[in-house]
Amino acid sequence: MSKRLFVSVDLPDDLAEPVADLQDEFSDASGLKFTDPEQVHVTLKFLGDVDDDRLPTLGDELAAAVDDPNVDPFTVRYGGLGVFPDLDYINVVWFGVETGGEELTRLHEAIEDRTTAMGFDAESHEFTPHVTLARMEHAGGKEHVQDIVRDRDPTIGECRVEEVRLTESTLTSDGPVYSTVERFPLE
Repeated sequence: MSKRLFVSVDLPDDLAEPVADLQDEFSDASGLKFTDPEQVHVTLKFLGDVDDDRLPTLGDELAAAVDDPNVDPFTVRYGGLGVFPDLDYINVVWFGVETGGEELTRLHEAIEDRTTAMGFDAESHEFTPHVTLARMEHAGGKEHVQDIVRDRDPTIGECRVEEVRLTESTLTSDGPVYSTVERFPLE
């Protein structure tokens, strides 16, 4: 058996409403598929399908990776808007990190080092701490999205980051459902 896994910093439930409010601003843009505001997170590393027999070693390596950069619990303030790969060709609409990005990047780099040493694929792009708001399935609403991203600089809120999670993504017809496999506290 295997699980589809990623490593994340999850946003708390009290930020789901501001996330949903921000998504509402894009509601007139056709072609967007919104993420569930209750499941938003910063992905530190996407691992893909992982055999269950690798989970104990993966857990050990992630625990060590969270300790490696010596990151204590910290506060992240979420805000701003952006897209991947760029405004001319939009795949993902996201909001970013105003403070706490340095700590998130250090955690990502430590996790990247340890997981690639285990044989997981290296990231093909530079790490940008972000939270996915929506994916663009077709360009019907592209101009509307471009206007909002250019004109708005929202602040979503802030929260204390005290742990990193190994998360399972189960794909369903209603979209992915996430569940925590293991938690790694920052100390």
